[in-house]
Amino acid sequence: MLPPLAAALAPLIVCPAALRAAEGIVAPGATVELLAGGFAFTEGPAADAQGDVYFTDQPSDRILKWSTDGKLSTFMESCGRSNGLCFDADGNLWACADEQNQLWRIAPDGTVTVAVRDYAGKLLNGPNDVWVAPDGGVYFSDPLYQRDYWDRGPMEQDGECVYYLPPEGGALRRVAEGLTKPNGLIGTPDGKLLYVADIGAGKTCRYSIEADGSLSDRQQFCEMGSDGMTLDSEGNVYLTGQGVTVFAPSGDQIAQIAVPEPWTANVCFGGADRQTLLITAGQGLYGLRMRVHGAGSQ
Repeated sequence: MLPPLAAALAPLIVCPAALRAAEGIVAPGATVELLAGGFAFTEGPAADAQGDVYFTDQPSDRILKWSTDGKLSTFMESCGRSNGLCFDADGNLWACADEQNQLWRIAPDGTVTVAVRDYAGKLLNGPNDVWVAPDGGVYFSDPLYQRDYWDRGPMEQDGECVYYLPPEGGALRRVAEGLTKPNGLIGTPDGKLLYVADIGAGKTCRYSIEADGSLSDRQQFCEMGSDGMTLDSEGNVYLTGQGVTVFAPSGDQIAQIAVPEPWTANVCFGGADRQTLLITAGQGLYGLRMRVHGAGSQ
């Protein structure tokens, strides 16, 4: 369990949380708290098996670690301009390393393996968010956001899509097309559903995951796109952008959590009990104690 969040980095700012209709999922009396600040732009939070949360300061090209005892440290510098992150069952950290338009697998000791370099012999647009399924298959979104640090030609792919890398490194496949700009994605702990936020179209879709990793039965989940996303133990879906907006499994909005930054990039559940919502937003990392746990953590 995380200690009292403000105490870990006192005297950091504790902002009054504007939690509209969120009482059912937020711990009684809890407020959004600034855990660490002064970053360029935070992204991609992901919790390891112990509940430590790793996140990126993307413009600064580093991955940081917020431990369950409230300590901040640097896990990796020169991390390929990593964006979205996700841990697999073996403790490897998968990273959307868009400096060279790649997907990396980072071992616990920091050893890097480039898992995906291209698709059909052409550069990807820029892997953005990643989720590892229970069977080890990996899904990632590939929108195009032009980067000033790229040294490359024009877009080589013929669309902005979602890809699937089968377990044990099988051939990379496209599994979702016809999207405007897919960004955040997350799957359910049973490996049966995948949520994909099409931020360019202003909506989020839900797909069924087939036994071979392909996606079927695309349905619109809600009329809101998202930068990043997560799920809680009750199946609620957390979308980001203007604060954190929470939707029930039915697609009905149930909560709006205000965050004191112009843009909220991503969220995950962390802490030893997976009962703290960690929020990467602008220059800060924020925390909020919840009544619910992260999906699959109980």
